[in-house]
Amino acid sequence: MSQSVLTGLAVSIAYYSGDRKTGSLKVLTSDGDKLTINEVQTISGTDLDKSLKPILIGMTKDVRVVLLDPKSKQISLSEDFPEDTFAAHIYSDPNSTRDWFMNDGDKETGNDTLNCGDKGSSVTIVENSNTPNARYLATICVGRGHHQATFTYPSDAHPDVPQLVIVSNLKDGTLSIIGNDANRSDSDLKVISTINLCEPDKDEGKAAGAVPNNAFPHGLVYSKATGKIYNLNNGYGTVVIIDPKTKQIEERFEFKGHSNLFISPDGKYLFGRGADRKSDENHVIAKLTVMDLSSREIVAKLDLQDIYISKYFFNNDGSKLYLTTGSSGSDQQKANLKSNVVLVYDLSQLPQINLLAEVDVGEVGTLDFVGMGDSSLVLCSDSGSGSMKIISGNKHQIIETIKVSQDIGHSRVWVLP
Repeated sequence: MSQSVLTGLAVSIAYYSGDRKTGSLKVLTSDGDKLTINEVQTISGTDLDKSLKPILIGMTKDVRVVLLDPKSKQISLSEDFPEDTFAAHIYSDPNSTRDWFMNDGDKETGNDTLNCGDKGSSVTIVENSNTPNARYLATICVGRGHHQATFTYPSDAHPDVPQLVIVSNLKDGTLSIIGNDANRSDSDLKVISTINLCEPDKDEGKAAGAVPNNAFPHGLVYSKATGKIYNLNNGYGTVVIIDPKTKQIEERFEFKGHSNLFISPDGKYLFGRGADRKSDENHVIAKLTVMDLSSREIVAKLDLQDIYISKYFFNNDGSKLYLTTGSSGSDQQKANLKSNVVLVYDLSQLPQINLLAEVDVGEVGTLDFVGMGDSSLVLCSDSGSGSMKIISGNKHQIIETIKVSQDIGHSRVWVLP
């Protein structure tokens, strides 16, 4: 490919596509003159047990795959990509080069038998993931998955907040608090404490401190504005507020009708998202709620008919929110869903959130961004067509479609450092 809107930007972009069992990798590289698509040689599967399959850590700009052997913990750089490599869910530390890879464990038990026996599942930490200098740091046993993670750190408003990682353990109903400060050898990359989320008054038959319980934590954020952690107990319809300095629950409040949380880039507004599949047999109604954390008041509520919110992304300067959509509900409800769009919201006037555009992009995987503000480009992986759609940051229209892969069901796109 010779001409593209990416030409001249000197950018490298990784594109993964897979069907949850096998996958492939490409790297799109602009050298200032032209855009080239480099395919990583896919090789047949490893025929290993799921827990022993190589883990995808990243890609380098010179088109080598960064892989981790889950047993030996050795990192390798390969020009080949085993098709059954495990593409783990990643949380990137905003204040360091550390990436945290989630392992939800065995589907039935939630245990990572390789690393944790029958005591839980794990997270693996690697630094400089998408470079030839990738380095394995640790694998840490936490509770039983599914996991989400958030990072606490000092801010101007709260300079005494420690550097921690909080991991939610869905099957157990707990949170694992892990040290994340390389200057603190006594606690770095170690589980410091575990918070039990059980609420006996909402959990019939469960005593205080019961594990597992039905808290089902799914929604975990840190606010640099308040210096607090907010965790959604999806099973109870409550949010718990945790002080990272004391590592204790301070307060709970009702927050029903939501299945996940995210937070505005300035840390001032808590977003809850959910879906109503019961009130209308023909339509799914997405719920988007905005809370001002300084007053704890709901300042905006949106009901979005025929929308099911899948993932959320902020552009590089935090001025816009991008919501991808998916499919959920009954067959009748799915028939009316707009499941192939990205919704673009203006955040510059918070607490008001104004819809700027609804862009039809296909079966969205993930988004990433090149540039800042209105001059930015939005990169969108379209799993249904195996292509990367490029959306303009100001007009919110598709300005280019690049065929990258076969249509395979799952995709991920990310800009290489």
